[in-house]
Amino acid sequence: MARRVVITGMGTVTPVACDLQSYWNALLAGKSGIGNIEQIDTKEFKVKFGGEIKNWAPEKVFDSKAVRRMDRFSQFAMVAAVEAWKDSGLDIAKEDPFRCGAIVGSGIGGLNEYEDQHTKFMEGGGPRGISPFVIPKMMPNAAPGNISIHFGLCGASRAVSTACASAGDALTDALRAIQLDEADVMITGGSEAAITYMGLGGFISARALSSRNDNPQAASRPFDKDRDGFVLSEGAGILVVEELEHAKKRSARIYAEVLGTGNTSDAYNITAPHPEGIGATRAMTLALKDAKLNPTDIDYINAHGTSTELGDVAETLAIKKVFGDHARKLAISSTKSMIGHLLGASGGVELIATVLSIKHGVVHPTINLDTPDPACDLDYVPNTARTMPVRYALSNSFGFGGHNVSLVVGAVR
Repeated sequence: MARRVVITGMGTVTPVACDLQSYWNALLAGKSGIGNIEQIDTKEFKVKFGGEIKNWAPEKVFDSKAVRRMDRFSQFAMVAAVEAWKDSGLDIAKEDPFRCGAIVGSGIGGLNEYEDQHTKFMEGGGPRGISPFVIPKMMPNAAPGNISIHFGLCGASRAVSTACASAGDALTDALRAIQLDEADVMITGGSEAAITYMGLGGFISARALSSRNDNPQAASRPFDKDRDGFVLSEGAGILVVEELEHAKKRSARIYAEVLGTGNTSDAYNITAPHPEGIGATRAMTLALKDAKLNPTDIDYINAHGTSTELGDVAETLAIKKVFGDHARKLAISSTKSMIGHLLGASGGVELIATVLSIKHGVVHPTINLDTPDPACDLDYVPNTARTMPVRYALSNSFGFGGHNVSLVVGAVR
């Protein structure tokens, strides 16, 4: 019998807040974290807004020398990991370090560092001007690498990169490591910092982003008829997961149990979802099977819900296929309506929101849902939080490349 896995710590860095409680309060209040971009000059860009981390000060968490040796995405991951580890109450001195690891996802990695060093090279610095830290800062595995070093975790440590499914796939790997008795404790989730000249410009060229410059806070509007693309954001969502008996033995506070996961590929298009949602449908079906639950057991879905024309329709269709008549009894909401799309970090921050819904018995709203798309005709909890019991919930993440992951969580019974 597979070992049971629970969540005992969580940490966030998001456009609405950079700590767990403030993040949850902002979601329940329907607060938007979207605004004009300040860290780069957007004068020549069609889109001038995003979900940016304002007044970023990682020196409050770890020393300035370490900060200089990390790209922004690694800094986000480290700050969220420190909060999650503290929240868990774990003490590495009381653990076997080879039974503790870090698996963290990022769709892009250190894009800030790559652009900074390339600019220095092109502006006359030449190869001698390239920093010796450029590779260890830009590599996607810098986040789990730095986390493992900081906490002294000697178990499995690796990065997962499956675009917007990265954090969900990292959580899957962490889940399996514990279930297979390869580890007792894992730090996992995702981090991203792609609001750069190339990051913003690339997504604009791909015609993926909303261009609602006149009203950025209303730009992310999943399932709304007037949606025109997603909002590029940054941040991190990190969780501590551990084996149930291990957590009980140390009298840990347990948020929820990770019950199942489903991972698939659309095998259709590098950027567009399958129009029939076949990969998403199968991922949710596999997650339910892995969790040994029926569709009618699920009370809430935290949707991928990006605010794109094709994606929202495909996800709605997939939910209907999996849940049948029960689809219309589900509460569904999109965290991205408030924080935008954190790319490879999305699955982390969204699973955290899902877990908090179970813990507190309340579901956050999908804001900006003013005129529902007729093709998106389910209950997306429009604009106002809803108090309701949540026994079991599902969190979806779908990424460029056709990657799909669904995770099922529930209260420990």
